[in-house]
Amino acid sequence: MKSVKDLDVYKKAFQISLDIYKLTEHFPSTEQFGLSSQMRRAAVSICSNLAEGCSRGTTKEYLHFVYIAKGSASELSCQVDLSVALGFIKGSAATKQKSDLDEVLKMLSGLIKTLSTGTNHQHKPLTQTTKH
Repeated sequence: MKSVKDLDVYKKAFQISLDIYKLTEHFPSTEQFGLSSQMRRAAVSICSNLAEGCSRGTTKEYLHFVYIAKGSASELSCQVDLSVALGFIKGSAATKQKSDLDEVLKMLSGLIKTLSTGTNHQHKPLTQTTKH
């Protein structure tokens, strides 16, 4: 298996993390422990879960972490929309972040499809248990 750092989706997610850190530096100080902090955690979670999943021993485990990364990307997308609506992110920065997140979400969906092909694994929500 390749290093996670060789994956285009990881590279893109890593860049999004850097961009989000830079963007949130300019948020109002009242958002330091609110939206700014949540956005940073969600952005870092995307590439972190890809890294953790890639280091796991099975495709099933890897797939689990890719789903978590996709959830974090969806969460961040919502937070970017909220930041735009509140006027914290404007103009080309807003357009770029939305476009980059859409691309990462598509890439994660593609990775999920690739990892799911040839396996009998069906993704189950974390609250659902199955017997093996």
